[in-house]
Amino acid sequence: MSEIGVMLPDGSKKMLQTGSTVLDLAKSIGAGLARNAIAGKINGKMVDLQAEIGDGDRVEIITEKSPEALELVRHSTSHLMAQAVKMLFPQAKVTIGPSIENGFYYDFDVDAPFSPDDLDKIEAKMRELAKAAIPLSREEFSRDEAIRLFRDLGETYKVELIEDLDADKVSLYRQGDFIDLCRGPHLPSTAFCKAFKLTSIAGAYWRGDENRKMLQRIYGTAFTDKKELDEYLARLEEAKRRDHRRIGRELDLYSFSDEVGAGLVIWHPKGAMLRTILEDFERKEHLKRGYDIVLGPQILKKELWQRSGHYENYRENMYFTEIDGQSYGIKPMNCLSHMMIYKSQLRSYRDLPLRYFELGTVHRHERAGVLHGLLRVRGFTQDDAHIICMPEQLDAEIKGVISFVNDVMGIFGFDYEMELSTRPEKSIGSDEDWERATNALRSALEDSGRPFEINEGDGAFYGPKIDIKLRDALDRRWQCATIQCDFTLPERFDLTYVAADGEKKRPVMVHRVILGAIERFIGVLIEHHAGNFPLWLAPVQGLVLTVTDNQVPYAKTVYGELLEAGIRVQHDFRNEKLGFKIREAQLQRIPYMFVIGDKEVETGTVTARYRDGSNLPAMKVAELVDFLGREVKSFK
Repeated sequence: MSEIGVMLPDGSKKMLQTGSTVLDLAKSIGAGLARNAIAGKINGKMVDLQAEIGDGDRVEIITEKSPEALELVRHSTSHLMAQAVKMLFPQAKVTIGPSIENGFYYDFDVDAPFSPDDLDKIEAKMRELAKAAIPLSREEFSRDEAIRLFRDLGETYKVELIEDLDADKVSLYRQGDFIDLCRGPHLPSTAFCKAFKLTSIAGAYWRGDENRKMLQRIYGTAFTDKKELDEYLARLEEAKRRDHRRIGRELDLYSFSDEVGAGLVIWHPKGAMLRTILEDFERKEHLKRGYDIVLGPQILKKELWQRSGHYENYRENMYFTEIDGQSYGIKPMNCLSHMMIYKSQLRSYRDLPLRYFELGTVHRHERAGVLHGLLRVRGFTQDDAHIICMPEQLDAEIKGVISFVNDVMGIFGFDYEMELSTRPEKSIGSDEDWERATNALRSALEDSGRPFEINEGDGAFYGPKIDIKLRDALDRRWQCATIQCDFTLPERFDLTYVAADGEKKRPVMVHRVILGAIERFIGVLIEHHAGNFPLWLAPVQGLVLTVTDNQVPYAKTVYGELLEAGIRVQHDFRNEKLGFKIREAQLQRIPYMFVIGDKEVETGTVTARYRDGSNLPAMKVAELVDFLGREVKSFK
């Protein structure tokens, strides 16, 4: 029988019989490897264990310890869940079930929504199927054969998917009586699905189209071992405890109302104060770095949005209105007004760079299904700025923004990661301009000394961008800051400056945000701190409490002096037990309680109690103000 030679990751060569599979290779290396093998890689492509190896192929055996294992386990567990659902709910129609960042999901068309009890039943059935060690096997069908098969099974969604495929053949995976359309690869059997948990139920439109049927989506997660699953579930419980939607209600920061409209935030006094603190901080930091504060209108003529390319490339995310027969677009971005400011007069090379900063409120049409508290809304305010400079100034300006981001993230206590997002399929501008812009961002990133990833095809439609993803207390990633390099809009809006030689030349524009959407950043802050804001950010920094009514006159004096000193303070002079008032203040996460009893009245002092229950020595009001001021400065 003829032999083939395959190359292993360590560079060695292994001889096998013609027709050998990845599993055969694993067996030839060792029985232990064969037991632990879950998939393979042939010439860099993931494949099932039953995939046949060719002469000269480079082959790698994938085990549960391989980096690729987690996605494989999660994808196969989604199929396991679909099999369990079909066994418990035979009338359910299956759609799609991919692995995602923290687990997997599968969408089903069912007569009635799934309940939490249903989730428990499905999970129990999955464990039963996993214990049965049902093999997963790949089968190839012609396109027409697959359509007939799923049509006979009543799986209309699978039929639609196959009909949309431009392929003569499709691959299906069978596990017991369940069969599913899938490219694969998959685990060799359900026995390898051993550490999973179904986590939630949600509604999801078929193919994300609000005009299509609403499906039931079951989310779950899976890991290669139970310890990792338990650690993840613990983090999930902590995330629920920190959920900004719950804490926002408890602290009375903001609300939403169906009467007002989905995705539109109503800021209550304490939430509006938190915003004001952030916005004042932003203005100060931008002025320190040579930015000019500007302000543009909320609506601009449709023709401007057509000229910019937004109408063609971003129209589905915009709102439009008509006034006196003229169509206007409600701004989803602030860049157009900033370019009009630039064009309002002739610019010289001596004027550049110009840095325009606006806390600009924008509106974007987000689908109802993706709205999520403050993290995804339809109306929000960006700390938006546009830097218009000469091409030779571009490198320094990008580095300046990176430095700005680093300074601000340090103040807020966030570490972060960076990505370079390149040209998307839907874009405007020349290949040359995109290459210049991408190279400028890449060069600045390389010089920064920080590692970064390449995110292919995820740039803005007018230019590539650097995305900065901060990491919170639970090690979750949040997209906030972004730096976009744009040669295209200056061309479309005919932006020019008079160069040193007297000729008119074209500037380049940098679009950037530091915190991003203020609403989203506040949501992240709430969850990062679990509502326990540092003193400089706390909407209410302290609460004056009396022990009895006897101290109210003195307490009012203290309250007034603290207000006069700029401390954000409230008071509670109710005739309630001190312990009750302290517990309420702690639930409101107020940093300090200023307790006043007979002793404080007698000595003209205040006893400050921190929200964790620790006490400071009694001190005069002036001393207290000085102490609080030092704490605020220590954060900033």
